Amino acid sequence: MRKSITLFFLIAIIGLATSQSSIVEKLKASLHKTSVSRDSVKTVKDTVRQEPHLKLKIFKKDANASYYHDKFNGRRTASGDKFDNNSYTAAHRKLPFGTKLKVTNQASGKSIIVEVTDRGPFSRGREIDLTRRGFMEIAKNKGIGIMVVTIEEVID
Repeated sequence: MRKSITLFFLIAIIGLATSQSSIVEKLKASLHKTSVSRDSVKTVKDTVRQEPHLKLKIFKKDANASYYHDKFNGRRTASGDKFDNNSYTAAHRKLPFGTKLKVTNQASGKSIIVEVTDRGPFSRGREIDLTRRGFMEIAKNKGIGIMVVTIEEVID
């Protein structure tokens, strides 16, 4: 009696394993058949929106970018907006407020879209200041404070 029960459970487990593997094989096959363009796919790790319809104009290559210190949280920016280090904004010396920029880290290839809401940076050799959140999303090494980026203007 005990052997027949064990044999029954063994057969049931083997049957489940083979049916699960065939289901997995069918799912893999269906995934390979579908063709999805890279621009329309957004993975969980990819926090940058892929927007293929954006028109971009290169503003500056090999620019140095840094990020705001947390002490500026809640203060007013030069445009009058309240600064939030968790948003996607930036500071630039000359670009008009409201200008949208695509900032791409040249080391990692990651990019974000930010809006100019403040003036700065006032450190020599730096072109743009990003919010901490935006900076960390595209940073290859989270311990750095400066990175080399390409800045592109988003044209409406």
